[in-house]
Amino acid sequence: MSDNSAPLLAEDVYQENQVHIGALNKTKDMRPFISGVIKRGEGATIHVIDLSKTDERLALAAKLINTYEAKDILVVSARQYGQRPARMFAQSIGAKQIVGRFIPGTLTNPNLPTYIEPRVIFVTDPQADSQALAEGVKSGLPIIGICDTNNNLRNVDFCIPANNKGRRSLAMIYWLLSREILKARGETDDATWAHQQKIDDWEASF
Repeated sequence: MSDNSAPLLAEDVYQENQVHIGALNKTKDMRPFISGVIKRGEGATIHVIDLSKTDERLALAAKLINTYEAKDILVVSARQYGQRPARMFAQSIGAKQIVGRFIPGTLTNPNLPTYIEPRVIFVTDPQADSQALAEGVKSGLPIIGICDTNNNLRNVDFCIPANNKGRRSLAMIYWLLSREILKARGETDDATWAHQQKIDDWEASF
């Protein structure tokens, strides 16, 4: 799927994990990442994410993240289904993590015990993680985010178009991104990662 290179994963693997299933709504910002619609009952229309762009941008995101030292990366997930995979992602690459409630002032108030100074922020959902996003922008930090069809990209510097609400989708996105980052560091390969890390184990259990 990626331009001039083999895809990170086959398209059917993305589909099996529902990475392509977008939201009922779409924003102008996300139109370039939408490939079609799925008609559901009672006139509902679900937007479909272009998986070739998801694959391409995951590869680019791994390269971008690897330009930062692991300790300077902050991974955030307020969304329940994103908390387990976000935590495992942070642990696997050595990044900082804030899952669940984000305490206001964590990025802007040096007097708080929770205050940290990352150099880049990775958000699971720009909407659900709006407090972290706002503080990151105020602090002048670059923002990388998993973005669904209903997200706005005004404050997102690098978008990974994908279903950021589904349990399976979030597990697979974080699992795959971890693999690519660690492969680039020379710490794993496809076969080793697949043997040691199962997507099912990254999935939220509730």
